[in-house]
Amino acid sequence: MPPVVETEEHTALRAAVAALGNRHGRNHVPDELWSETAKLGYLGVNLPEEYGGGGGGISELSIVLEELGAAGSPLLMMIVSPAICGTVIARFGTDTQKQEWLPGLADGTRLMAFGITEPDAGSNSHRLTTTARRDGADWLLTGRKVFISGVDKADATLIVGRTEDARTGRLKPCLFIVPREAAGFEHRRIDMELHTTEKQFELTLDEVRLPADALVGDEDAGLLQLFAGLNPERIMTAAFAIGMGRYALSRAIEYARERTVWKEPIGAHQAIAHPLAQAHIDLELARLMMQKAAALYDAGDDTAAGEAANMAKYAAGEACVKAVDQAVHTLGGNGLTREYGLASLITAARVARIAPVSREMILNYVSHQTLGLPKSY
Repeated sequence: MPPVVETEEHTALRAAVAALGNRHGRNHVPDELWSETAKLGYLGVNLPEEYGGGGGGISELSIVLEELGAAGSPLLMMIVSPAICGTVIARFGTDTQKQEWLPGLADGTRLMAFGITEPDAGSNSHRLTTTARRDGADWLLTGRKVFISGVDKADATLIVGRTEDARTGRLKPCLFIVPREAAGFEHRRIDMELHTTEKQFELTLDEVRLPADALVGDEDAGLLQLFAGLNPERIMTAAFAIGMGRYALSRAIEYARERTVWKEPIGAHQAIAHPLAQAHIDLELARLMMQKAAALYDAGDDTAAGEAANMAKYAAGEACVKAVDQAVHTLGGNGLTREYGLASLITAARVARIAPVSREMILNYVSHQTLGLPKSY
């Protein structure tokens, strides 16, 4: 079981990353922050030391993302590049794939996107229609993906496709590294109401020819390898949400201490103080579950980590939305101004409820996996 109290190393890591985040702040330049985070060794803290990483795990990487978020400067692509793609390649990639990708992912000079979601399947890996078929020694990959982050800046995208099992004839998931310049690989930006540095894209793969070594891991263990990447994704999304919630809460607390309408600061009134206290409690509880999930994952217990990671993502998403909502209410009209920087979080906070998997699907998971209730789908 994970420790309830963080180690001295983790506490020191939090303090160091918080200082970095506060230097850059809410109006940070993402590329500069990404480079400095990498230079200081935080970006690849979860990757193996022999490939330039820090030799830590998702426990350490989630601390980095949470603290950057709490400073108002989260890096969304940390969820994708080092956490999902870096983890999958480190665990299942060939020596050549590790040597080619991990040092760059660790030092920030290379970026990798992750493509699973499809227009008609969402994240249901059993309904994905992107397929890969053999053509001699090569693979031909065809399909579509949607809501894929950062493809315009990524050197390659780790694509989840499906191949035919020679024994059963059924389609099984497999992961492929698709270079940005691959012929037949196109991306189109999706016009989002939510404005973030990381843009969203629809991908089209039209008979994309890939060499045999583009396949990551064992063709017959694709589902295991996929979930080895999805569990860190949920844990890191929880860190992203907790950081955002902490940032909003800190702005509200500062305002409630200073804003005086009658004789006392508004924070002296329980109608203001109690909801902020409740938001803080919810964020702390979500962090505990996130820490449990990260510790289980780093210990190699993928099954237990899957349950905890889903719960952590759910709890963090709910806590984040409530914290942002209460922060805006605390500031009143000021909460909707650009000056205070909270209004944009109203939309951004919902992302943690929706992505990478909806809260309803997590409730489905817990219902039948944890509680043993019948499946509804």
